[in-house]
Amino acid sequence: MKYIAEPLSLMPDVAADSASSGPLAWVGMEDILIPMRVATGHGSTQQVIGHVDAFVNLFRDDQRGIHMSRLYRLIDEYLGDTPFDTHALEQLLQAFLQSHHELADRARLRLRFEQALRRKALRSDHHGWRVYPVTIEGTLGPRGLDVTVATTVTYSSTCPASAALARQVARQHFDAHFSSSAQISGSAASAWLGSELGMPATPHAQRSVAHVWIRPARGAAWDVAALIDRIEASLGTPVQTIVKRQDEQAFALANGRNLMFCEDAARRVQHALDADDSIADFHIRIVHEESLHPHNAVAHARKERKGLSGSSREYANGPRSSGAPDSAD
Repeated sequence: MKYIAEPLSLMPDVAADSASSGPLAWVGMEDILIPMRVATGHGSTQQVIGHVDAFVNLFRDDQRGIHMSRLYRLIDEYLGDTPFDTHALEQLLQAFLQSHHELADRARLRLRFEQALRRKALRSDHHGWRVYPVTIEGTLGPRGLDVTVATTVTYSSTCPASAALARQVARQHFDAHFSSSAQISGSAASAWLGSELGMPATPHAQRSVAHVWIRPARGAAWDVAALIDRIEASLGTPVQTIVKRQDEQAFALANGRNLMFCEDAARRVQHALDADDSIADFHIRIVHEESLHPHNAVAHARKERKGLSGSSREYANGPRSSGAPDSAD
């Protein structure tokens, strides 16, 4: 039987049915996959696979639903070869609202992707890739555009208390080993320190994570690569890619020079972000995945500002979850 297509005007549109109607905070789609381009610093870009959540509110009492295909078509149109930035985000959100001008006055987009940055080894001439999860969220409504950026940086932390205890044990062993010597030659001391006896105890260290969320200042463009660089520089011990012996030695030296509790790490990142005028607000969550015990050590820090109100108080408590968008602004 030959299929005869009906004219579009004759096709039923049950979404326009007023049955079961009523206003809704957000309606849309989650986890739309799309290739797109992001900036990687120094004027370069790279293609990533974006995971897009797209929503508008539904303020009409007499409408059953929204036009989701319109949102999808706009995402496909706006997220492509042009690098994704604040201007592109605002344009896309404005297009969301124009496509639903009779139904919505707020639009939201959440974009998740992994950003790869090229990293040089600490001492050798080798290079490798580090990949960082990034979430960018924008909301456009009557009060204008609100943008947030979140990422995660992995680093190494060595416990200052454990280092002090290890030094005490090393000194005790040194004194015991040379207790019968009236004089200790430099060569004998150097030989002892260079042997396994010279390190009878080692401080515990662990892989640690800094979860950082920021709100760029109004009119400021985000720069994810620069943000990651700033966080890693403040901590001093970001995890490495390719590691030769000289690189591992340099990493050990960096850990020794950057002993830190989770509280110290939180303050380091806090001070680094406070010094950046392009960041209006931020929240930091530090997690040290302890090797000493099975539970983690955690610290939170945020930008201290007087007179926080409304959504600023909400955001000061930390980044929103990656689930469905929150209620209306």
